[in-house]
Amino acid sequence: MGSVRTNRYSIVSSEEDGMKLATMAVANGFGNGKSKVHTRQQCRSRFVKKDGHCNVQFINVGEKGQRYLADIFTTCVDIRWRWMLVIFCLAFVLSWLFFGCVFWLIALLHGDLDASKESKACVSEVNSFTAAFLFSIETQTTIGYGFRCVTDECPIAVFMVVFQSIVGCIIDAFIIGAVMAKMAKPKKRNETLVFSHNAVIAMRDGKLCLMWRVGNLRKSHLVEAHVRAQLLKSRITSEGEYIPLDQIDINVGFDSGIDRIFLVSPITIVHEIDEDSPLYDLSKQDIDNADFEIVVILEGMVEATAMTTQCRSSYLANEILWGHRYEPVLFEEKHYYKVDYSRFHKTYEVPNTPLCSARDLAEKKYILSNANSFCYENEVALTSKEEDDSENGVPESTSTDTPPDIDLHNQILV
Repeated sequence: MGSVRTNRYSIVSSEEDGMKLATMAVANGFGNGKSKVHTRQQCRSRFVKKDGHCNVQFINVGEKGQRYLADIFTTCVDIRWRWMLVIFCLAFVLSWLFFGCVFWLIALLHGDLDASKESKACVSEVNSFTAAFLFSIETQTTIGYGFRCVTDECPIAVFMVVFQSIVGCIIDAFIIGAVMAKMAKPKKRNETLVFSHNAVIAMRDGKLCLMWRVGNLRKSHLVEAHVRAQLLKSRITSEGEYIPLDQIDINVGFDSGIDRIFLVSPITIVHEIDEDSPLYDLSKQDIDNADFEIVVILEGMVEATAMTTQCRSSYLANEILWGHRYEPVLFEEKHYYKVDYSRFHKTYEVPNTPLCSARDLAEKKYILSNANSFCYENEVALTSKEEDDSENGVPESTSTDTPPDIDLHNQILV
């Protein structure tokens, strides 16, 4: 691992330091640009974790508390339930105490606390702070036991009853709205949306393609589901500016509309590595030595609430398997389709996958093998389903005239 230089604003590896220094030296006329900086490669920290959380911490944010309080509703929706419960209790208890003190002061100033006074009280049966506090609770919650009530003796007492009723309605609306919004928040929906552990690169329709798999574990659909992806890597501009995380879009069919998916069964997302792809010049060896991160995003509306949810994951360069395909997970039964999620993350190797870059492949620098070999490799992978069934004690079919491999191949859809 290379040494790491810690800076207040960024963490840059020694290799990136060397790249920046070499580039700056050439740009400023120092050196001939032929010297090499020998450093050991270091994998950068993951920007987006596998569970979708962004590995980012904010520091030195000015007036953070004021900014969060200015958007108090969103703050209440985002905080943990334990703090939401504390806010829920404090909002009511503090309002009861405040108006209880107000009614106690009204009674004190009017002389209602003096038992010897026979004049009409502002609030009947309020002769102590405890009684005033109970009256405040009864007013705001509209309990009304009947012993304590406001009279027309003091207009200020009548006004405070009206004012407390309005404040109580506002608190109820705010707290109920925040709790409902927090309960309906589609964050937990992401727990049932899964990405494959690894991405793969293999041939599809005569072209190298980057692929990853997404699945929905619930029977409820994700409405208007669509996917997108970005490649994150550091780079240095022609002016010598260092960009630690340059974001490059990866085309997954936005122009043609195939980025919109019907996510009922697991689907393999395909990025064709063409001349517009950031992976166009990368061979297998380049991928093995590269230092980048591909962030994949799945968005859609939750069917039950119509709220938009976003599920994220990422793949580092060492998590991309060159020359692999995903094992099939969708099988046709007699009256339905069966999804076997035990195979969701499994891949199998395709030996005849070109090891060159997509550019070299397009320029005919690599001769493809016979396409039938790919079909044969698929058959080999599909027979693993029959082997698993045999190990689990599932009897093999004897009523068909076709060989087991071919019959199974006819039933496999994905």
